[in-house]
Amino acid sequence: MCESVETDLYAVLGASPSESVQQLRRRYQQLALKFHPDRLKGQSSTEAESNKRNFLEVDAAWRILSDQNSRMQYDLHKRAQELKQDWPVDSTVNLEDMMWDCDQCVYTSCCRCGGGFSLTEEEVMEETQSGQEDVEEKNPDKGDRGLVVCCDTCSLSVYVMWSEHTQTQNCSVKKGQ
Repeated sequence: MCESVETDLYAVLGASPSESVQQLRRRYQQLALKFHPDRLKGQSSTEAESNKRNFLEVDAAWRILSDQNSRMQYDLHKRAQELKQDWPVDSTVNLEDMMWDCDQCVYTSCCRCGGGFSLTEEEVMEETQSGQEDVEEKNPDKGDRGLVVCCDTCSLSVYVMWSEHTQTQNCSVKKGQ
């Protein structure tokens, strides 16, 4: 089932989620006839292999979508994946442009709704440390880091970015003085 969440089973059948089981059956039958291994005679080996893979994919999609329970489960997984997608980002803010609150040990920035965005020193340090391996592997020249931060009042979000070399405030030193 996990594999099928990656592939849109409705797209495999050339269908939409609103179609009935009968409509899905017709689509499945057309594609099964088109890609069935018995129809592969006289094709090149690469063509035959491609059609065989297509047939297996169509058959797997049909097995899941033809059963009411497995279709419902698939639709729920698909919807959950859609909901896990990143928030739309309204703007980008540099960490250096945010206000530092010594008492709370957070960076803050005002939202246009009157609320605010906040990012703790700990979150900045965690992202900086966890991202180092990724940057070294993918692009050692680019040392930018960032996090999506949501407003505490409305649904807006911003991408707070900083460079690898940005000096963060040290809350523990300030509290200890």
